[in-house]
Amino acid sequence: MKRRDFLKTGALAFAGTAAAVTGLIPGVSADSAPAFKTLKPEQAEALLKMTRQIYPHSKLDDAAYWKVVKELDSAGEKDPVTASLLADGVAHLDSAQSAKFAALSEKEQIEALKGIANTPFFQKVQSIELASLYNDPAVWKALGYQGPAYSIGGYINHGFNDLAWLPEPPESASPKPA
Repeated sequence: MKRRDFLKTGALAFAGTAAAVTGLIPGVSADSAPAFKTLKPEQAEALLKMTRQIYPHSKLDDAAYWKVVKELDSAGEKDPVTASLLADGVAHLDSAQSAKFAALSEKEQIEALKGIANTPFFQKVQSIELASLYNDPAVWKALGYQGPAYSIGGYINHGFNDLAWLPEPPESASPKPA
């Protein structure tokens, strides 16, 4: 993935998480797991912990990450190969450690994930999380991203020059739009 693509996707996920934090994501509560069609509750819990470690955001509660797990569940429902990949991946994570993955400390979870970072399981979870988390307008809002500007005519008249941490550019560097 190119840096630009990552940043685009990250910004989208950021905004969606913001909405989740503020409780704007309908049907997903931070306090409880949603219902799943292919994932067992313990698999969903492990995937929740995994997704929180892959793209951690302290401003986001579990609701945003439950939506990612729900997307993983949907992917498994549509494709039996993906369902098997997720089930086998969680089983490996749970069996390769001294305790189940969800019960490990954050440091142990990170170490366990580093060990599987190049596996198809990890890459599937990461790719679905990247698209799901960072394309969520609720996450954008929670993370302070205003959203894409193309729907309002671009940034030139909508926040292009609203950076407070840079000095004002000279007038010659900022020609007026036609």
